[in-house]
Amino acid sequence: MTKDPTKISPVGRGLLDRRSFLSQTSGALGSLGLVSLLAQEKALAESKSGLSSDKTPIRPNIPVGNPYAPRPPHFKPAATQVLIIFCAGAVSHIDTFDYKPDLFKFHGTKPPGLPEVTFEGPSGNIHRPFWDFSPRGESGKMISDLLPHLGGLADDMCFFHGMKTSSSAHPPAENFMNTGFTFNGFPSIGAWATYALGSDNKDLPAFVAISDPRGTPRQGKNNWGNGFLPASFQGTEISGANPPPNIYTPESIGAGSNDRMIAELARMNERHMEAYPDDTELAARVASYELAGRMQMSVPEVTNIDNEPEYILEEYGINSPNKVKSAYAKNCLLARRLIEKGVRVVHLFNGASADNGINNWDSHSDLESTHGMQAEIMDQPTAAMITDMKRRGLLDNTLVVWCTEFGRAPFLQANGTGRDHNPGAFTTFMMGAGVKKGYSHGRSDELGFETVENMTEVYDFNATILHLLGLDHERLSYYYNGLERRLTNVHGHVVRDVLNT
Repeated sequence: MTKDPTKISPVGRGLLDRRSFLSQTSGALGSLGLVSLLAQEKALAESKSGLSSDKTPIRPNIPVGNPYAPRPPHFKPAATQVLIIFCAGAVSHIDTFDYKPDLFKFHGTKPPGLPEVTFEGPSGNIHRPFWDFSPRGESGKMISDLLPHLGGLADDMCFFHGMKTSSSAHPPAENFMNTGFTFNGFPSIGAWATYALGSDNKDLPAFVAISDPRGTPRQGKNNWGNGFLPASFQGTEISGANPPPNIYTPESIGAGSNDRMIAELARMNERHMEAYPDDTELAARVASYELAGRMQMSVPEVTNIDNEPEYILEEYGINSPNKVKSAYAKNCLLARRLIEKGVRVVHLFNGASADNGINNWDSHSDLESTHGMQAEIMDQPTAAMITDMKRRGLLDNTLVVWCTEFGRAPFLQANGTGRDHNPGAFTTFMMGAGVKKGYSHGRSDELGFETVENMTEVYDFNATILHLLGLDHERLSYYYNGLERRLTNVHGHVVRDVLNT
């Protein structure tokens, strides 16, 4: 039923009165004037500082049909590539990089203030580090004798000793470090970086994940997944010992025949995309298949280590009788070669999903044996890879990140020989492009149990990685399910104290 136009509401009648209209709209008119003045002030401030406080999302310009095309960062980056080394299972910071003399002082006692029960049950007595610590390099940084090869790089390392995470369980903490969320289904940091920046190498994936020779970590492919980002940005899993299957052209198909078939498929795909120009999923699939075709040439070359000199094989530990160490060393050499070829993000994993420190760093019992076994596999190859990259000048443009999901407690598990989970304090480090050398940021308490100075949350850590790649973590977002999603959610700040400029 149509309303009678002659019947006007009280508010409407008031607006018809001149005085009432002016009184009710004066605030709005004043606000408009204020907005104009503030805009002028903001423009003036930006022109003086050269910086913008605008936090509106910056959408990367992704060409249809080529999601891997290189794209400019938000600002000049310190690093153009990143290599992330993730040690699954939770490395004990107080037995490796975070020297705590008071652990020797209180060894065998149970001082007040520590919890009676932790993640897996009652807590035992304080236990000194299972290995001695020694001063390393010119900086004199105290590093455990468990990691002598990495210890030799102390003067190049930028430590984060005040790390804190949001979960004390392995699967969500692993997710949190590698995707920014404790739940499954969110994009990995490598996916975010390649979504924003694309790749400078058209013949190799923009983002490569290298699993441990013993298998994937607990959360498997979620660690390098694309989440809700387009599928083009998920990591491609490659291993030094096991290159991608079915990548070689069958012997029954001649080179000329294969080339003609590929050319004809390209023409068919081009015609189809002309008919459906808005089908971005089709364009992404075509781009993926074309990349797979080019990988038939590029991947066998980059994974073939036969042309590496003998001293490199020895330096990395590839000739080790320890088969797992040898296979992981091949992964480290593959990581260096991928960085050398211009791959944007390489995510190297040390440790698989099995519990009890057998295939990863989880050490609820017999920590001395299990951590010793993992260090034998990880230390020499990782240090050799970083040294090799430095020698080749790759660290000038590459950020190297070493991390784990949380730390371990300063006390033993009740009457045991291992350490329980510790989300309150752990250690990570960065090296290479953009970060200070021989520097330590943050501090845990005297027993290494809680962070007490310059805490770095995982959000901050990831925001800093993106910043070094020239990306503003507050503006790198993707609209999904009604929200602007970010790697750092609604948190995080760049840890500027670690930057070398």
